[in-house]
Amino acid sequence: MQRPIWRAAYSRLPMRLPAALLAAALLSSLSAQGATTIADGLPGTPHAMRLERLAEGLERPWSLAFLPDGRFLVSERPGRLALIEPDGAITHIEGLPRVVARGQGGLLDLALHPDFGDSGSDKGNDGEHDWLYFSYAKAGPDGSGTAVARARLALDAPSGPRLEGVETIFAQNRFSMPNHHYSGRLAWLADTTLLLSIGDRGQGERAQDGADHAGSVLRLTATGEAPADNPFVDEPGMAAELYTQGNRNIQGMTVTSSGSVWTSEHGPRTGDEINRIEAGVNYGWPEVTLGRDYATNLPIGRDHAPGMRDPAYVFEGRYAPSGLAWVDSPHFPGWQGDLLAGGLSSETLTRLTIDNGKVSRAEVLLDGQIGRIRDVRQGPDGLIYLLNDQPNGGLFRLLPDIR
Repeated sequence: MQRPIWRAAYSRLPMRLPAALLAAALLSSLSAQGATTIADGLPGTPHAMRLERLAEGLERPWSLAFLPDGRFLVSERPGRLALIEPDGAITHIEGLPRVVARGQGGLLDLALHPDFGDSGSDKGNDGEHDWLYFSYAKAGPDGSGTAVARARLALDAPSGPRLEGVETIFAQNRFSMPNHHYSGRLAWLADTTLLLSIGDRGQGERAQDGADHAGSVLRLTATGEAPADNPFVDEPGMAAELYTQGNRNIQGMTVTSSGSVWTSEHGPRTGDEINRIEAGVNYGWPEVTLGRDYATNLPIGRDHAPGMRDPAYVFEGRYAPSGLAWVDSPHFPGWQGDLLAGGLSSETLTRLTIDNGKVSRAEVLLDGQIGRIRDVRQGPDGLIYLLNDQPNGGLFRLLPDIR
């Protein structure tokens, strides 16, 4: 597999340089042509930061993926897929299926197969895993639902970049009318099974119905089936794809190098959560929640219940989390093992320190500089990339500010 860019960059630098000069040279080598500095000297512990804009003109960008050649893919919720060059130039990729672009629906998450680009005569797979996976809101009986498709990227097609061989490999088993709480985050596990989050679709009781995909995390094979070792696969009345229950509306999901799965999840009025996702666990919604009713502001459920997992962290106020990244970058040694959680209505990026499966510390890193943060990713170069949820949205990058 192609070496991560930051490792390749390190290998080209003279190792006799002092550490500070080495880091500065590395960051200079990673500087994007055409990047615009939005803010520098941003305070952070222990790293001051610089914020750059790499591209703009994206319509409600939702998710980001990194191509092996250094280009970016960005999904735009109204139903467009953007190919972004290192200099910020944008081309749109044709061939997407029809999406339901109403309310919170549209084109959602992107995920390249873990072995994407790992091809060639010395690899033995001839590009068989070069699939782009994406989630989207799909029209169907009685409304719409969350679906996953995959396709090949034909970026050098004569008529312009396009998707080929598009196939929908999974759709949730009950479509409905509300056009919100699709969720749709994707994340690969080490065994090349795919996690998919599905929101409760605005009908909380569905999250406790084991026969219904809504309000859960699902685990699928690379072709969309239920793996034989899923936790409920042999239980009557339970959907075979189910991995967890009781999840309201997950909007961030990340997998650590040790295989731990973390999510950020919307509560109703407050009660936004960070959860560690484990097979077979019920996370409580709507029976257990610290959130409150939108109309009355009264508590909705209990604080705790037997057989249901308490969150690892509950945000103060109305955070509206979206996008979650786990950090192991050499550029941010003080953040090793931490989570970075984006916020929509809060317009913040928060660093969360994990100790013994719980969040022990929260530090706000960005507060309004780019507005509503939709996605947060650690790139293959070890830097932090963000998308903001705006009609004229952009792709941003966070670097340590070395002076």
